[in-house]
Amino acid sequence: MTEVKSPEVSAPPAAVPAELDPRPGRWHRVRPYLPLVALLVAAVLPYSTLQLPGIFEGPLNSPGTLQLLAICLIFGGLAAGYDLLFGRTGMLSFGHALYFAAGVYGTDVLVTKAGLPLWQAALLTVTGGTILAALLGAVALRTVGIAFAMVTLAFAQVGAILVARDFGGLTGGEEGLPLDVSGLPQALVGVTNTVNLYWLALAYLALVVLVVHRVSGSPTGRVLAGLRDDERRIGVLGLDPYRYKLVAFTLAGGLAAAGGVVYCLIVGGASPHITSSELTLSLLVMVVLGGPGTRWGPVLGGVLYMYLDHRLTAFGTSDAVDSLPAVLSRPLSQPLFVLGTIFILAVYFFPGGLAGLASRLTLLRRSLRLPSRTP
Repeated sequence: MTEVKSPEVSAPPAAVPAELDPRPGRWHRVRPYLPLVALLVAAVLPYSTLQLPGIFEGPLNSPGTLQLLAICLIFGGLAAGYDLLFGRTGMLSFGHALYFAAGVYGTDVLVTKAGLPLWQAALLTVTGGTILAALLGAVALRTVGIAFAMVTLAFAQVGAILVARDFGGLTGGEEGLPLDVSGLPQALVGVTNTVNLYWLALAYLALVVLVVHRVSGSPTGRVLAGLRDDERRIGVLGLDPYRYKLVAFTLAGGLAAAGGVVYCLIVGGASPHITSSELTLSLLVMVVLGGPGTRWGPVLGGVLYMYLDHRLTAFGTSDAVDSLPAVLSRPLSQPLFVLGTIFILAVYFFPGGLAGLASRLTLLRRSLRLPSRTP
């Protein structure tokens, strides 16, 4: 009797869940172009007359709104540069404000006191700020951990004392030093040219983000990430941790000095509050709020922090707050109290910062999604 064999039929491939499918979806194809889209939107923003009541006091193209946005962009870039130290290399510096102040006061002194053209003053200031970071970093990096943080804080305090004491009659002491606009290009002077300063701040932010991302993706950036995780392992591999940390420290200081140049033009002078250690602590809060070591987290944290810092002052003096009971109106009228509360809640509920918010929401949505049942 002949045995009849049934033809072999291959089993259908197992269904792969959507979240485990390696094929790129529409979002993954569009995502690389989002930074360029955001840059284009920010560049054309001054042409918009859109009004956002409660968010900005005037339309988007008003000088007051553009100046606020320019300051937010400056500190977004400053936080991204500081993240090169803290988030990507693991160095906690309490003196980063010194190099930002060097950029502000250096530009102001060279333009106002020395009478140099802006381009010469900016070039000398950025070069001097970078050299200053290299010299002080060469000393501070001989220590590690909390000792390193204290040494950087000591250097920053020396700078703050020199500014407050009006060293050489150059800084103006506690009153600050107004910027002499007679030596500036006409395109950067006057309320009507605030849009040019906004574009200058946007260009600075784009430059910092480009530099930080190129460094992070380079072999040097991988060594810096290794220093953050385990410095001894880098030494075992035959690399000099001191040299790489000095490169990161110097580069971050130079980027901060460049931001000080643009900030001096936006606010029209220099004031001693930028030399305080509170500014460095604010940078630390910006980075933690946005997400240390992430691509866009420090930028988002810096922009959001400075926006809230400026807008909460107006919110604290508004009629809505004054009409509340004293137990609520008094704390809400203090911007630092509101900022501290927001920071505590953000760290508690979103430990990864704003940069990790999207992934956490995605995981939450997937966990709440009920599996489909087939009869």
